[in-house]
Amino acid sequence: MALSLRRARTIIRKALEKGREMELKPLSVVVLDAGGHVQAFEREDGAAPGRFAIAHGKAYGSVMLGMAGTAQMARAEGQAYFMAAVNGVYGGQVIPVPGGVLVRDKKGTVIGAVGVTGDTSDNDATAALAAIEAVGLTGEV
Repeated sequence: MALSLRRARTIIRKALEKGREMELKPLSVVVLDAGGHVQAFEREDGAAPGRFAIAHGKAYGSVMLGMAGTAQMARAEGQAYFMAAVNGVYGGQVIPVPGGVLVRDKKGTVIGAVGVTGDTSDNDATAALAAIEAVGLTGEV
């Protein structure tokens, strides 16, 4: 199963809705396919313009490593040299913190990742996970 543009746009809409429900700061949300390519992106009014790079880095690290943001952060804390090397390999595009969430289909196959930024990393991850689950997929934070 591939992550369609329609589903990617719905994930974004649901993440932004969850952010408003939680009264979060303005969010930026990116959805990447399994190859790390951008499917869709939106930045709420009031979100800082540099938020695309952060949302992308959270999602990109997740999909390229097959490891969600929370696991990446734990790895960075335990083996900083590994994450530094990974970031070198990927041109500094990896941001190893919560808010990068893997997207899995019903079989458990990784079909993409969502990156959310704008509030705390944990709140970003909560919004991403809610959005992924709202479209009938499984998220891994």
